[in-house]
Formats: sequence, C-alpha cells, structure tokens
Amino acid sequence: MDVASAFRRFWKANGVEPRGSDVRSEILRLMWPAMIEMILLQAVQVINMMMVGRLGPVAVAAVGVTNQPIFMALSVFVALNVGTTALVARYIGAGDFKAAKEVARQSMIVTAILGILVSLLGYLLAGYAMIMMGAGPDVVETGIRYFRLISISLLFGTLATCASSIFRGAGDTRIPMIVNIATNVMVVILNSIFIYGRLGIPPMGVIGSGVSTILARVFGACLFILALHDRRAILRVPLKPPFRLSRKVLGPMLYIGFPSAAEQFFLQTGLILFARIITGLGTVTFAAHQIAANIHGMSFTPGQAFAIACVTLVGQNLGAGRPDRAEASACEARRLGLYFSSFMGLVFFFGSEPLATLYTTDDEVIKLTSQVLKIIAFFQPIQSSQFIIAGGLRGAGDTKIPLYSTAVSVWLIRLTAAYGLVYGVGLGLAGAWLAFGIDQTFRWLFITLRFKTGKWKNSVMVCREAI
Repeated sequence: MDVASAFRRFWKANGVEPRGSDVRSEILRLMWPAMIEMILLQAVQVINMMMVGRLGPVAVAAVGVTNQPIFMALSVFVALNVGTTALVARYIGAGDFKAAKEVARQSMIVTAILGILVSLLGYLLAGYAMIMMGAGPDVVETGIRYFRLISISLLFGTLATCASSIFRGAGDTRIPMIVNIATNVMVVILNSIFIYGRLGIPPMGVIGSGVSTILARVFGACLFILALHDRRAILRVPLKPPFRLSRKVLGPMLYIGFPSAAEQFFLQTGLILFARIITGLGTVTFAAHQIAANIHGMSFTPGQAFAIACVTLVGQNLGAGRPDRAEASACEARRLGLYFSSFMGLVFFFGSEPLATLYTTDDEVIKLTSQVLKIIAFFQPIQSSQFIIAGGLRGAGDTKIPLYSTAVSVWLIRLTAAYGLVYGVGLGLAGAWLAFGIDQTFRWLFITLRFKTGKWKNSVMVCREAI
C-alpha cells in the first residue's frame, strides 16, 4: 500500500496521472460501503418479506399494494436529495465547504417541513390509496391500517434519506452504510417481536411490521442527526436555529433536482398502473409478482452502488474543472457494474426456484415467481448500465434526460406492452415482466446515446449560472 501511494504521488507530481487504476480506486472506495449497505438492506427486506409471506398471500398483497403509493409520495423528496448530492459534491470539488454546508442545512429544513405534510396526508388518505390501487376486499382493511403506520414513519425516513444524500455528496459513504445497517437490523429484530409476538407482546401480524418500521426509522433519523453534528465528519452541519429558508440556496437545488422528482413521479405512477394491470390477474398472481419484485430489488444493488459513486465523482470532478476525469469515472463505474450485474443474472436464472421457496410454500406462487426471475435475469446488464450512466448525468446536473427517458419508456412503452402481452397475447405475469425488460432496454439506449454526446459536461456551467 505504501509503495502504491508513493507511485501515485510521483505520477501526480509529474502530471502523469494513472487514470485507469486511480479512477478505479476512487470508485471502489465510494462503492464498497454503498454496496455492503445495499446488500444488507436488500437482505433485510427479503427477510421482512419472508416474515410477512408466512402470514399468507393476503398479507403479502397488503404490503405490496401499500408500497407503490408510498414510493410515489417519496418522489417529492427526490428533487431535494438529487439536488443536494449534486451541489454538495460540486462545492466540495471546488473547495467551498461553507456553501456545501448551507446546501445541506437548507435541505434538512425543507425535508422536515415536507415530511410532516406528506406523513399527515398519507395517514388521512390511506383508504383512497387502497381504492386507487385496486386492492381486493380481502386486502383493503389490513392495507389501510398498514398504510397509516408507514405514513407516520415517512417523516423520519425522509430525514434519514436526506442526510444520506449529504454524506454521499461529500464523498462519505461509510456513515450512511453504518446508520442504515443499524436501522434495518433493528427492523428485523422488532419484526420478530411484533409480527409473531415475543417478549410478552401479542402477535400483531402485518401491523407489527408497520410498528417496527416506525420505531426503526426514528432510531435511524436520530443517528443521522448526531452524525451531522459530529466534529469528525467531512461536512459538519449543526442543525440549530435560525431555521430560515434561503431562495438563493434552494433555487439551484430544485433547478437540478426537480427533473429527478418529476422522473420519480412518472416512474411511480407508471408502476402503480403497472401493478393495477397485474392485480387484475388475482391475489395469488399479485403475491408472486410482489415476491419477484422483492427479489428483483437485490439486482439493483450493484447498479445503485456504482451509481452513487458515479454521482459523487462526476459532480466533484466537474466542480474541480476536470470533465475528462468525470467521464473516465462514469465509464469505469459502468464497466465494473457490468461484472456484478452479470453475476446477479446467473444467480437469478439458475436459482429462481430455490429463491422463490424462501418466501412461500404455495406451489403456484413458486412457479410464477420462478418464471419471472428467469426473465429478469436476462436484463441485468442493461439495467445496471442504465442506472450507472443515469447516475453520472445526475451528478453533472443533467437531470432532464433521465426524466424524458423514464416518462416515455414507462408510460408509453412498458404500460402498452404490459397490457398487450398480459391480456392481448395472454402471457399473464410473464408478459408483464417482459414489458419491464423492453422498458429497461429503451431507457438504456436513450441514456447511453445522451452520455456519448458529451453535452452533459457543460451542465455544470448552467448550474453555476443558476447559483
């Protein structure tokens, strides 16, 4: 390690920077905590779904029906988080820590205000959400109660997500890893107590999962706030009065982040309609879809981890006036991500049935889930590349192109193909997931073509003018 560091210092001092190995080491430094965090987070979600799955298809469907409206509500915060990460990374790259700190402070204040509002609306509109999702009569009552509990937890969950975006923009992926792992381990422990009834607490079923989520997210938000106050942090952000909003700071943040929020809105509303197409196939089929979607979440891990590294490095290098290094970082992240995603594809294809049996003992659900996982396996490399390159564009502040690709692909391509393949051709659940693959392929082509033009390198200039 000492010899390698000495060589790197020598190369830099003489203007001969080893782009390949040096860029790769930066990517891996940022990626591995995010990768470990996401693997464990997905493992926790898998365990949670297994716990709920043992309660039967109705319980699985209740959780699944709740997830999409909640994800749509969270799209409100994407504008803040994407804008926060991009601007914090930009200012850190330029050496302006004061501006980076103010961006972080403003983001946390706005997140708290919106978090209270969204939590309240979610609690009051839980019944309407179940109707909108087309939940069956056997799912509605449980779904409403679970939805209300998850809505209460949103305030604390969004504060934690905002803090994660601050640390990642600053180039610190270890703190989000530690806090999120602690939070989700707590969810598993509390689920085993509240779902099944332990330590003198009566079994609460699906409702117990909602209670566990609230307690764990409160715990995680508190840990993040303490971390932001820690003097050892790369970017220390004391959250103390006055809590005034600054148009000068929020303007550029929303300028960069609003297209990403709109992207998430189109994505989540599209996924709701996608789920509505599948709910028409019955509770058993929707339960298989929800299990497949939960397992599919594991495949996001490599792409999302490398995308986080890509956002940070592209933003910091453009802030430092190094567009060449920003491009090298994105390309290297994509290449490394392909290795991981290809491996995940092999696991899904050859391990489809064993994975399904971890969730349920219902033979029909296992059969349907296994078919879907084989379809998902083929699209892993495309999905990973799309995630990572889109992350690079967001790090550059070029957030409109991912918005356009998502809006067109999800609403026009995925939904049209899904309805035609499910009901027109009669492929059922498999047809819906084939439509997912077509959607991912289109988005990958659109994003890749934009990246190759190099126009995203100039997005930083637009952002500076806005600032």
